[in-house]
Amino acid sequence: MDASRSFAREVIFLTKVALRSYALLPRQYDERKVLASTIDPWGRALWLICPDARFPSRWAGRDVPAPAHLPFEALVVISDRGAVREQTLHGVAVDPDAFDALPGGGFVLSGGGGPNAPSGQIFGPDGRSRRRFPLGTHLTHLVADRRSGFWTGYADEGIYGDDRVSAGGLVRWDSRGNHAGALRPPAPFHHLADVNTINVCDSTVHAMYWPGAPLVETGPSGIRRIRPVPVSDPFGLAIRDDRLLLLGGVERGIDTEARVNAVRHLRLTDDGAVVTAHEDLVFPNGDPVRRYARPVCRGPHIFLRTLRTLRQWWVLTLP
Repeated sequence: MDASRSFAREVIFLTKVALRSYALLPRQYDERKVLASTIDPWGRALWLICPDARFPSRWAGRDVPAPAHLPFEALVVISDRGAVREQTLHGVAVDPDAFDALPGGGFVLSGGGGPNAPSGQIFGPDGRSRRRFPLGTHLTHLVADRRSGFWTGYADEGIYGDDRVSAGGLVRWDSRGNHAGALRPPAPFHHLADVNTINVCDSTVHAMYWPGAPLVETGPSGIRRIRPVPVSDPFGLAIRDDRLLLLGGVERGIDTEARVNAVRHLRLTDDGAVVTAHEDLVFPNGDPVRRYARPVCRGPHIFLRTLRTLRQWWVLTLP
């Protein structure tokens, strides 16, 4: 049976799938002063707060905070299935736009800066700064794993710019901030121009990048497998065994442009993947999901927040 017939036979059209509420910043904290937020490798929701924030600009319907001065003391609010605790970070010397918790109890922060600038900062479990180092420009992904360190992915402006770190495309780091390798795909998947999405679970990473639509499985020991997928440019991915869920993107032969609320279920095969179902993503009240910030993807989960607030996290889970 040819591929087109197999594809047509396996696709099942469904209707809607709803996000579930995952975590909410407690009311005693000022949401307007949150600089960054994420879901860490242990499923905890983290918010990085600058108590002495200014508001130099407005974007996506909300005031954008920035530290009034550098360095400053930041407050990390950690919500672990409803139990909330705080951690102070002393001497934050970057204006953070992304962060995550590291194996061993520390944190990594990413800020702005020009090519090869010390835009990354590592903090120990005691909240004290351990190191500043170049973390690249045009960073779009910063996701830690449970065991060895963290991963960063970059947009094409960084990959093709003058920054030696960003040129790696998808880069692995140890928990001390030492460069530990970059993704070097073999032909015919060797051209990496933009990292679309990455999923980090333990120390295994699944990523998709542009051009084309390769799904790569990699880890500290290097690339394990690459398969072509019939959906390009997804915003998020979830994976469980031989099943894949992609959020957004463009389906070959079906779409002409990306739909941010398109959910596609796929079955992985030996040499690729087959789309098996389509859904539209909605909020629990049935309203369509039209915009969101870049997701955090871990194993079978895609964690989302809207652009208007950093208080609320939602989750979409592959059954």
